[in-house]
Order: sequence, then C-alpha cells, then structure tokens
Amino acid sequence: MRTYDFTPLWRSTVGFDRVFDLINGNSSQTQPDYPPYNIERVGDDAYRVSLALAGFSPEQVSIVAQQNLLTVTGEKQAAPAGKEYLHQGIAERPFEFRVSLEDHVEVEAATFENGLLQIDLVRRIPEAMKPRRIEIGQGRALGKSAAKGKTLENVKAG
Repeated sequence: MRTYDFTPLWRSTVGFDRVFDLINGNSSQTQPDYPPYNIERVGDDAYRVSLALAGFSPEQVSIVAQQNLLTVTGEKQAAPAGKEYLHQGIAERPFEFRVSLEDHVEVEAATFENGLLQIDLVRRIPEAMKPRRIEIGQGRALGKSAAKGKTLENVKAG
C-alpha cells in the first residue's frame, strides 16, 4: 500500500478542508517558486496570503478575485538602457500567482508594505447554509402511515 503526501496540494489552496476537494480541483500543476509566498490561518475562518515582492511597487501589482480563484500578477517596466548589473540577485521578472479558493471565501483587504504584499481572506458562509439545531417536539407526528397504527407483525399475520 502506498501513502501519498498531500502537503504540496495544501500550499496552493485556501479554505479546503477535505482532501477530495483538493484532488478534484482545477489546478493539477504545482505552484512555481517565484515569488516566495506564505499561506497562513489567522483565525477560524480567516486566512492570509503573503507574497515577497522585492523590487515591485503597488502600481506594478494587480490582484483579481473571480469565482474560486485568486490571481496576483506583477510586471516591471523595462530597465533603463544605461543600467549594467555586476550581479542581479533580485528577480524582477513578471509573474502570475494563483490560489484556488473554496466557495464563500472572499478577499477582505490587501496591503503592500516594505516589499511584502499581504492579502487577507475570510470565509463567509450564508446563514441559510450554516448548520442549525432542530428542536425535537413531543406529541403525535403530523402524518400517519397507510397502515393506520398497525405494527409489522399485525400486517404479516393478517
């Protein structure tokens, strides 16, 4: 019997609590390593996605949330022609970062400070979909069966 490590699947999803949702998701490819990112749970129904975007400004980054997908894209303007690097360790290449979201997960806020983009997500389940406790009453049931009070033994005997 084989055991499967689903850890890589958890890195690119937010709000999925069941393994089957992760397996049947629309993203079968793994998330690229650029830009570096963290996904953390900050509350029962709250999450934070942090992306390290050194060298980017907020104007060069775009965040789009649609249906069950959060997409962050970034693109730098062309470097001035006279710039010559002896060593370029800060990646300034364009990127597209995608995260699958569970139903009812919404983007609450996004902040960009000191090269770190933080996107706060919250799961808001509508009241109609939340579990509710049903009180059990006493007394007779409203509907009666066609046997009108006969037990199974009486039906078989008669």
